[in-house]
Amino acid sequence: MPTTALNPAISHPAPTPQTTAAPAPPAELSLEERMAFINAAMTVRLDEAALAYEVNTAHIPIEPVDLGDIVTVPLTPTLQPPTPYPTPVAALLQRAHHRLLTGGWCTGALVDAEGARCLYGAIHAEARGDQSLESRGLEVLMDAIRRKFTDVDSVPSFNDGFASGRIPMRMLDQAAGLADARGL
Repeated sequence: MPTTALNPAISHPAPTPQTTAAPAPPAELSLEERMAFINAAMTVRLDEAALAYEVNTAHIPIEPVDLGDIVTVPLTPTLQPPTPYPTPVAALLQRAHHRLLTGGWCTGALVDAEGARCLYGAIHAEARGDQSLESRGLEVLMDAIRRKFTDVDSVPSFNDGFASGRIPMRMLDQAAGLADARGL
């Protein structure tokens, strides 16, 4: 039986080498296009992670949380007055300092439209009509001020010489400590 492989009469086409063109290099992507692809890939990964989290935690029983049981303090802290000094002048200056901390400090007026007070206005309000206590408090405050600022004429001029109440209030606090040290 004749076989075609041995039969020279049957011609086979000779294999022709196929030349395949090398694939074209990928087009260079702009930064925006690369970021868009990365964003899409990350979104898919985050969605898969969220789904896996939900599946993995579905068996955990939870109870609704009542925020009334958790939040038991005011959201904004209130300034509590410090323990008062035992002497009347020191206690007056301490109360005036606390009034400025809570009610605000102002310049150019005893009390401004918002209720903030200057140094003299706070002492006057906290003295509650006691002229002697008020004048002794102002004297101690002037002594404390003159220890740091030698060219000050009065408490109101000292108060009005500042754009913020940081230094005047610090001087009021120091005056309270000075009055306590003097036993006033």
